[in-house]
Amino acid sequence: MHFARVLREAGMAVGSDRVLLSLQALEVAGLSSRQDFHATLSACLLDRAEHRVLFDQAFHIFWRDPDLLGRVMRMLLPQVQAKSGIPALPENRRLAQALFPHAPDAAENRRDAEQQIEIDAPLSWSEREQLRQRDFDTMTSEEWLLAKRLLTQFGALLPPIATRRWQAAASGRLDWRASLRAQARSASLALLRQRPRERLAPLLILADISGSMSRYSRMLLHLAHGLANANHQRQSTQVDSFVFGTRLTPISRLMKQRDPDLAVNAVSQRVQDWSGGTRISACLQQFNQHWARRVLNSNTTVLLITDGLEQGSEHDPACQRLAFEAQRLRLSCRRLLWLNPLLRFEGFEPKAAGVRALLPEVTQHLPVHNLASLQALMNLLATSESKP
Repeated sequence: MHFARVLREAGMAVGSDRVLLSLQALEVAGLSSRQDFHATLSACLLDRAEHRVLFDQAFHIFWRDPDLLGRVMRMLLPQVQAKSGIPALPENRRLAQALFPHAPDAAENRRDAEQQIEIDAPLSWSEREQLRQRDFDTMTSEEWLLAKRLLTQFGALLPPIATRRWQAAASGRLDWRASLRAQARSASLALLRQRPRERLAPLLILADISGSMSRYSRMLLHLAHGLANANHQRQSTQVDSFVFGTRLTPISRLMKQRDPDLAVNAVSQRVQDWSGGTRISACLQQFNQHWARRVLNSNTTVLLITDGLEQGSEHDPACQRLAFEAQRLRLSCRRLLWLNPLLRFEGFEPKAAGVRALLPEVTQHLPVHNLASLQALMNLLATSESKP
């Protein structure tokens, strides 16, 4: 249980069901061999290949490997001199914080007392830039709090859209009716003008909250809260938010709370399939059938936040339905932006069947894994058109 708790604090989706499965598997495999013990736990607790390195480090450190434990302690305590000839342990800040929550931070020890920066104080340019490039999946708790505060400074303004209604203006076309009414009241020859009334473009957010996406979706929900509650010149952006895992859940009303942390916590308590499985095609079908006509129009920008890992092969009916529902969604909106955290990997290739089904139907495929990518997204939303 303690080992599963460490993995959970380090960012892995380890639920109580996996702990029970590990206990049942250990009753069969036994504890006679350390190698078998490691293989049994990895088979029960691991669900993603990219988490294997993190699991191996946590396993060796937690189960008292003297060499690795000493190297981690030397990494956390820089005043202790490491022995020569020992290779450096790959740095994982969140794992170190999960294993040693009360250990001092190396960066804070190297900083003088006069140069220490409190959480409420503005960060320096270098620290801010490092935090902007830090992956959400590897942030420590302190960095996570700072990232949420920096996120509130993103002044995203969706482009205004001209409507069919008109309003009085200093310049524009002549408003003959208003001019005649004014002349009848005051016998003046003033000519009044009018221009089309504008409103901010609406936004729709569809966020995947499965186990592989929960940490990224939580940060993007903070972004959605900021957009839904931001006012610009007495105009507010219409933001409709939905989350999906194995089912679709509307959360627009919950995001209206003033406190973003309370809003996100209310969402996580209401949603029953948080950090569970995912059924992208079924959830998109449910949205297109029951919600599209209520919240979508030809001016809406849709943010689809998912890794696109749908179960099944390329010719599986689920993947074919995913392509059909994605095309239906794209034809119902102004632009469909796919935000995929897997693009943080330089060698990413669209090999999964779900990714290949979604890719031809989206307007643009963008990364969303750190503050820099979110800032680029805000700049893109502020433009009137997106490049294909």
